[in-house]
Amino acid sequence: MSTDDGLRSESVSEETPLPVESERIESQMHRLISADTDVLGVETAAADIPVAARSSARTVMMRFFRHKAAMGGLIVLAFIVLLVFSSVGFGPFPGWWHQDYRVPQPLYQGGHPTLQLWPFSLGKHPFGQDDIGRDYFALVMTGAQQSIIIAFLVGFIGSAVGTIIGAVAGYFRGWTESVLMRLTDVVITIPLVAIAAVVASIANDWGGVWALGLFIGLVTWTGLARIVRGEFLSLREKEFVDAARSIGVPSGRIIFRHILPNTVGVIIVSATLAMSAAILLESALSFLGFGVQPPNTSLGQLIEAYRAAMGPRPWLFWWPGLFIVAIALAINFIGDGLRDAFDPRQNRQKA
Repeated sequence: MSTDDGLRSESVSEETPLPVESERIESQMHRLISADTDVLGVETAAADIPVAARSSARTVMMRFFRHKAAMGGLIVLAFIVLLVFSSVGFGPFPGWWHQDYRVPQPLYQGGHPTLQLWPFSLGKHPFGQDDIGRDYFALVMTGAQQSIIIAFLVGFIGSAVGTIIGAVAGYFRGWTESVLMRLTDVVITIPLVAIAAVVASIANDWGGVWALGLFIGLVTWTGLARIVRGEFLSLREKEFVDAARSIGVPSGRIIFRHILPNTVGVIIVSATLAMSAAILLESALSFLGFGVQPPNTSLGQLIEAYRAAMGPRPWLFWWPGLFIVAIALAINFIGDGLRDAFDPRQNRQKA
């Protein structure tokens, strides 16, 4: 073979890849294509999976529902409210209990309670009768109605007044804050029972239970006002508030539309605990003779009226006392659950 033929064969062998090398390159290409296809498939599949975005409200609800004490308190409170308003009726709506506490009757079984837990039976007078023969079940249910109405009125009105005063003081600062906070300090220095007794005596001349709840609510706002003021002092320096001011948003809109929603958790918890305190305050006022006045009745008034019966007829004292404790504890447990649910330091719910 000539020299030219040898050189030509060597150049051909250098230009043409070997079969083994060609197969290796082809297999690598297939792997790259397969990997790319798998990545695209994973991305497509991931895009098709629905992502459940959990809102802040839903997170709060999930935390609250996981709080066992709060759920127990909610069940107890709902049961008590349903019982007291459905049994003796409310306003124009009649109840399922047939006895009227305003009509005395002859003592049945010496006035002792006829309630039996097993087998369950209410009997003719489940909570017994008082000294003059009135049905005590109807009397306690009516008193619990008045106490619950006062508690909700105090919680709503006190929270509204405290929120407005705290928001205005915390946002505007300056002389506005000084005047409102000094007013708050003056109200705080007066003993709550003393000032509530004064306004209760006025309210009883104006409209009974509804006026009593309104007037007590107007003197129990101080704690929430200080809390809301502290929240506003912090939030008013945030970037979103500065942005709203820079584009000319009115102060009222900034307060109620932009800052106030960020303090809802604190307000709800405080309002719930204020209701529990209102139950105890109303009971104390009625026990002292400054609360609900006859012919109306309340749980505190029943305790005051039958405190002398602790020895011979203790059920006249224990039934209203039991309802006061049950309502106050239930509302407190609900407030604790709401506080834990709104607390940002709690662990976030895992998806």
